[in-house]
Amino acid sequence: MKFMMIVKATKQSEAGEMPSNDTLVAMGKYNEELQKAGVLLDLTGLHPSSRGARVRFEGKQRTVVDGPFAEAKELISGYWLIQTKSLAEAIEWAKRVPFGTEIAQQPVAEVEIRQLFDVEDFAPGEGVDRAKALGDKLGKT
Repeated sequence: MKFMMIVKATKQSEAGEMPSNDTLVAMGKYNEELQKAGVLLDLTGLHPSSRGARVRFEGKQRTVVDGPFAEAKELISGYWLIQTKSLAEAIEWAKRVPFGTEIAQQPVAEVEIRQLFDVEDFAPGEGVDRAKALGDKLGKT
């Protein structure tokens, strides 16, 4: 099962504050643990929403809204993609993120865990066949 562990944004991350060296070292050690356990697929941090945009779809109309966006708690500042045997295992990995320790830059942090769909989760059909073909080209099946 594949899961995305989503790091919720904070006022600090939305302000563009970079993590301290101690935070980067602690996160690096955690990331190495994920990699050594064979569960890590991908990870990265995101720039603040002030450097991004949203595209809103309403019927055939497309509207571009430049950041920043309100409500930092509704935004994300980074993620991990992991592959585990269960949601319970993904939760255990998320609980090990070194937030809330003496190196954390903010006293409160949140990681949301969401399972990714696999192409097999969908009913057979042309759309699924196309997705599988694209996955083959990308080396993801």
